[in-house]
Amino acid sequence: MNKSTHFSGQPTFVQIIRLLPKDVVAQVISRHDADFGVKKFNTWSHLVTMIFSCCAHCESLREIVTGMCAMGGKLNNCNLSSLPAKSTLSDANAARDEKVFGDLYFDLKAYFDRLFPDSPANKDSVYVIDSTTIRLFQEVFKGAGMRGADGRRKGGLKVHMAVQESNPTACIVHLSAAANNDNIFIKHLNFPEGSTVIMDMGYRNFKQFNQWTRENVIWVTRLHRYTTFRVKSRNKVNRNQKRAGVISDIIIRMGADESKAEKVVCRRIRFKSPQTNKTFSFITNDLTSKASHIAATYKKRWSIELLFKRLKQNMPLKYFLGDNQNAIKIQIWCALITDLLFQVIKRQVKRGWAFSNLVKLVRLHLFNYLNLISFLENPERSLVRTSVSDYQLALKLSG
Repeated sequence: MNKSTHFSGQPTFVQIIRLLPKDVVAQVISRHDADFGVKKFNTWSHLVTMIFSCCAHCESLREIVTGMCAMGGKLNNCNLSSLPAKSTLSDANAARDEKVFGDLYFDLKAYFDRLFPDSPANKDSVYVIDSTTIRLFQEVFKGAGMRGADGRRKGGLKVHMAVQESNPTACIVHLSAAANNDNIFIKHLNFPEGSTVIMDMGYRNFKQFNQWTRENVIWVTRLHRYTTFRVKSRNKVNRNQKRAGVISDIIIRMGADESKAEKVVCRRIRFKSPQTNKTFSFITNDLTSKASHIAATYKKRWSIELLFKRLKQNMPLKYFLGDNQNAIKIQIWCALITDLLFQVIKRQVKRGWAFSNLVKLVRLHLFNYLNLISFLENPERSLVRTSVSDYQLALKLSG
């Protein structure tokens, strides 16, 4: 018989939903008046339904609706106003403002960050910015991918994010059509004094570079190959720096002399990676740190790539639940909210789970009655032990 020591009075999914602070959710709903004129399928039920779609990795409206209906009484403690019909969920995704879910994500992130005051994320001043494109089969967000045989492009959504280097969740998010340039994200950024911003060469905005310098914000990026510059002075590269991979260290002024456009005085460091033998040209307004330190700082940009990879691998973002921009944005926001909830679970578990393994294990036991945290600490204690008599009974029944 089952000797599990992890039994709980609530299914795993209900325990995940109970992580949501209802007062925070209610404040956002009230701020947007999101339930005005709604008779049955309110914002809370909409949120729970979309989190279910992410946890269960549903890829269609039918999977969500039939999956929730099959659970029946196991969803009673989620305080759902009603289980949605397929058309109801489709209409809600099209009509309810996606900004409600965007504000929910940021308010929930702020709430959970306060619960972990000792987290390195609350002290980290290194920010990484980048974007990733999610290709769509409908031409909803135009401009992504190659033209098909009919001359039309697939739609695409670009997700711009800023993350703190030691925090696995995004602190700034902006959604746009994939055809938009990365520089549109610049105007949404406001970093505290003394911060460091790391980005790739796509964020080439001289005016913003100078503004960050005036605000005492350090920026590190790579030199675009089409950037015109003039050498002002050269810094000496000692033997230790050369051994670390530094080729040259110079002060430059970016921008053509004959142009009236804004110029940027900065530092250019050419660096050859000892591991890959690839050569990089970094630029920064940090004129005092060691050149090797600047190169090491840029390597922290990998943290945001890990976030993009995690979202695409563990959240259902290959198929979308609507053919309009609002529905697609809601799905993105709810994927971020679900990712945030899984990060909260991961923080509470002492065992060092890989994120993808943790998500898959939770998905496998989504409606089992397990104490989730206890189970994740030591799932081996839940092994089912079957006695010899149980085998004999099974043999008699089969005969």
